[in-house]
Amino acid sequence: MKSKSMATLWTVLRKELLDIGRDHRTLLLGLMMGPLLMPVLILGMGAISENRSKTQLEEVLEVPVVGAERAPNLLGFLAGYGIDAVAPPADLSAAIANQDVDVALRIDEDFAADWRAGRPAGIEILHDSTRRNAEIPVARVRAALALYREQVGALRLYARGIDAAVARPVTAASLDMATPEAKRGMLLGLLLPYFLIMSAFLGGMALILDATAGERERQSLEPLLATPAPRGAIVSGKLAAACVLGMVTLLLTLLALKLSALAGTATAEAMDVRLSAIANMLLVLLPMVFIGNALLTYLAAAAKSMKEAQSHMSWLVLMPMLPTIVLMANPIKTQLWQFAVPFLAQNQLLLKIIRAEPISLEIWAVYIAASFGLAAVLWYAAVRRYHQEKLAISG
Repeated sequence: MKSKSMATLWTVLRKELLDIGRDHRTLLLGLMMGPLLMPVLILGMGAISENRSKTQLEEVLEVPVVGAERAPNLLGFLAGYGIDAVAPPADLSAAIANQDVDVALRIDEDFAADWRAGRPAGIEILHDSTRRNAEIPVARVRAALALYREQVGALRLYARGIDAAVARPVTAASLDMATPEAKRGMLLGLLLPYFLIMSAFLGGMALILDATAGERERQSLEPLLATPAPRGAIVSGKLAAACVLGMVTLLLTLLALKLSALAGTATAEAMDVRLSAIANMLLVLLPMVFIGNALLTYLAAAAKSMKEAQSHMSWLVLMPMLPTIVLMANPIKTQLWQFAVPFLAQNQLLLKIIRAEPISLEIWAVYIAASFGLAAVLWYAAVRRYHQEKLAISG
């Protein structure tokens, strides 16, 4: 009986792979979508980010100033740091809202009088804190104004015969304990885990949907189920074929990741793409291949048509995104239980690999047990669904 089941599994596996192999367009699209998008993600994001930062940091920053005539010395100081004052538009608020202006200054009417009297002279920094593209210009203006404030304050104290150090009773230094790998992985850590998880989760989608819902719609599934072959072996053969396709897609995607990092920008080149890191990524993503295909089989087996089965994709593609959304809205400390939660576990482990952080054996044990356990449960659920007689009925 066991040998018969294995023979049936192997026969179904070969049959499904041959079927998908005949559809060259679908096969190439399924296999190459991830590898082709990976260079766009790695090279494109890295180049855009580095070019934006370099441009905004080095170019002369033109800042509209309201009341520029009230503080000529301040504006001269700012000009020395690459910040030039320009005339403000007629409607400054609208210009900031329309992103025509990133940052502006408004100098108080009493600035000159307060300056001469030795009182704090007022300056307002006008910007929209929700615009991420304005972060660097605003930071440049803040830093220049802070430096100007410190220098003028020190000169005023020295003019009165007082050491400027008196005004600084405490000197606070900041020591960033983040590793260079963690800093370099911040940008790619936002999207790369989601992209890799989705590639593994849905890598065998085309094959498994066609092998279940497609065959049911074409009424070719009923003759197969009418044979004396064990249904568990039939569904396992289909799942195994989808997993083979998913693993090939995953390997090609990881290969594209390595090549993109080696040939990319400074951000991409700084990624850890040694064989050990790629192997760890493969170990993290491998359970997702089984979980995704088993879940798709379970859902597609209940669909009466290909369209109905494909309708599940609208929410399935969102599942790998949930951990990223949750962590952005509510950052939490890494805890052991997180490595037993689907998608969150993969996200956290991939972030650790990208940041070149060590992963303990305890974490690996919890993750492997939980992920492969879930894959086994979904696989069993798919097999049980194939035992339903209504599966062979279309329409």
